[in-house]
Amino acid sequence: MPNLNDLMPFLLGVFVFALLWGLLDLLSRRNTRAEDRLARFNRAGTMSMMDIEPPSSGGLDNKMKDIIDRFSGLAKPLQPKSELEQSQLRQRMAHAGFRSEKAAQVFLGIRFVSLLVAALVIVAVIIPVYGLSWAMLQGEGGLYLAAVIAIGLYGPPLVLHYLVSKRQEAIFLTLPDVIDLMVVCVESGLGLDAALRKVCEEMKEHAPIITEEINIANFQLQMGRPKRDVLHDLGVRTGVDDVKSLAAILIQADRFGSSVAQALRVQSDSMRTRRKQLAEERAAKTAVKLIFPLVLFIFPGIFVVLAGPAAIKLSQEFGGPPK
Repeated sequence: MPNLNDLMPFLLGVFVFALLWGLLDLLSRRNTRAEDRLARFNRAGTMSMMDIEPPSSGGLDNKMKDIIDRFSGLAKPLQPKSELEQSQLRQRMAHAGFRSEKAAQVFLGIRFVSLLVAALVIVAVIIPVYGLSWAMLQGEGGLYLAAVIAIGLYGPPLVLHYLVSKRQEAIFLTLPDVIDLMVVCVESGLGLDAALRKVCEEMKEHAPIITEEINIANFQLQMGRPKRDVLHDLGVRTGVDDVKSLAAILIQADRFGSSVAQALRVQSDSMRTRRKQLAEERAAKTAVKLIFPLVLFIFPGIFVVLAGPAAIKLSQEFGGPPK
């Protein structure tokens, strides 16, 4: 019976051939612009919050569109089956700032490519070097195997989670300043729509992420969407609780005719208090986090500097250790 290690070159050749065949098949499938436009017209009549994007100076070139289409084709093996899972994935991509209709497919394509790369590394590197046996799984090769599998499976989701967390943190930290400027604009006599446009003009450098979202909301209002739907989509698209509460306050003020400036001022004060409490919490955690670096890296160096000369002097005075 042939050993598995003897069959590894044959299995590796079959795997590489199948991989190249799949890539060539994907590269040969190219949708023309007419097909893309027909697909857009055949969609449902109502547009979702991801389909509406602000006007830009220029679109992607044909090469970038081809790359996106190829990654979208790779997403078929990992495509969610239910509509709820697909909606949750598109929402997650919107939270990270990717609002294109193909963002979810591109992400799933990247996950599929990462799995293929992990499988290729396992077949081409780990198994030829460490072999394939229970001893390998229990030793150093098993650790490398587990690390490659973990990176292939959870690498893209972890990167997506990091992007979402950093983006939501930036929105949370800059939102009070945006609301303060909005209060000034509303109290000076501007309407809510004009105040949102003024905020986008003045705060685009200080708070680029939240102003980009507000710019999308302005674009949706110009297209004729109801203000209630636009504000609700703004909170859902960002995924930040403070933006959702702000949208709810603005919807209630617009419905009942109450003072928008007073509602924005109360919301700004509460958010500023939360930001201050968050800063105090992080400052309180600093002393605990510094214990381990101090004990492991700083205290040994200080001990050597302080006690080293005394130890050398004692060894010279007493003539070293007894024989």
